[in-house]
This record gives sequence, structure tokens and C-alpha cells, in this order.
Amino acid sequence: MAAKIESKREREKLVVAEMIGLYCRKQHHRKKKDGLCPDCAALRDYAWMRSDKCPFMETKSFCVNCKVHCYRPEMREQIREVMRFAGPRMIFYRPGMAISHAVSMLKEKKKLKQK
Repeated sequence: MAAKIESKREREKLVVAEMIGLYCRKQHHRKKKDGLCPDCAALRDYAWMRSDKCPFMETKSFCVNCKVHCYRPEMREQIREVMRFAGPRMIFYRPGMAISHAVSMLKEKKKLKQK
């Protein structure tokens, strides 16, 4: 069970890193080889830290569906901006990841409606 949760945590961290990377490349005009700008790197590190400390990882699918929002307000707004920008574009840059993420979101919404 612990391995499954850790795998889920790592997958979530990979998705958020890809989305932040896409956002940084397109909005801050960074090259992939140059890495993230300092602001985006700080946001990625913060998101990873929150994921590492999440006590609800076993039962939640994504942070947006969580009842407890553990991000600081300014970081929460930054991650929302990244998700709004990168989310629709992920299908062109990481189609497998985007489809998997969308399917997981739909399953979670269906499960929440049934409860």
C-alpha cells in the first residue's frame, strides 16, 4: 500500500513539474535546456513539498478535489494560473499524460457525485 501511495505522489509531482515547465517556457520565454526561472522553480519546489507532506494522498486524486487546501494563498493563486494556462495545452506537449490526467479527473468527479 505504501508503494502505491508513493507512486501516486511521484506521478502527481511529475505532472505538476511538466505543467510548470510548459508555463515557464511559454510565459517567461525560457528554453527547456535552461530550466525554470527562479519564480517557477520556487513554485515547483513548493508544490513538491506540499505533495510530500500531504496526509490525504491515499484518498484524494488531485489537490483541487481536496477538502483541506494546504497551499498558502499566494502560492495557490500562482498554481491556479499555471494550471489554467498549461492544462489545455498539455494535450499538445504531453498527450499521454494529459489524457491520463483527464480520465482520472472524470473518475474522481463521478465518484464524488455518487457520494
